[in-house]
Amino acid sequence: MIGGVMLDRNRILKILKNIINDKLLKHSIGVEKTAIKLAKVYKAETEKAAVAGLLHDCAKGFTDEQLLKKAVDFDILLDSVSKQQPQLIHGPVGAQMAKHIFGVDDIEIIRAIEIHTTGDQNMSVLDKIVYLADYVEPDRDFPGVDALRKLAFENLDKACLFAFNNTLKYVIDNNWLIHPKTVIARNDILMKMGN
Repeated sequence: MIGGVMLDRNRILKILKNIINDKLLKHSIGVEKTAIKLAKVYKAETEKAAVAGLLHDCAKGFTDEQLLKKAVDFDILLDSVSKQQPQLIHGPVGAQMAKHIFGVDDIEIIRAIEIHTTGDQNMSVLDKIVYLADYVEPDRDFPGVDALRKLAFENLDKACLFAFNNTLKYVIDNNWLIHPKTVIARNDILMKMGN
């Protein structure tokens, strides 16, 4: 039970199958499993990690236009970067879908889904777990992923910093806009680590 509501995994999967493709569903299940493993290591609530991991990309299948419309429908305030790169808002839209479609009323799960792409200041353990689980789930394959997978189970903050740095390099190499929350999240972790 979360927030007094029993969340039925089979029901969640049934709904997800109707709104995301098979590749995204497989990824979401991988994130769910990885989030559970990380939650056990960092003594977080495994059910919250599982639900947030499974639902984190529930809005990822929408087009840019659909995401922008859903942001309006859900009264999500968009910054200028998100308006230019609407795929960044699949987290905030997904958080609202988790609440309104899947019945999730736990604010920690909602926040973890909301910021799983950009990160943010003052990330909780659950926020970091979902962010990293998305980054290192078994089907992910990019230079350095094995080192990051290992680090994710050794030091949550160092792994997040590695992931933020990697993301920023990738975004810069592609000449894309950098979301300010990613810079804020990176700097927040770095300052809290004492660097």
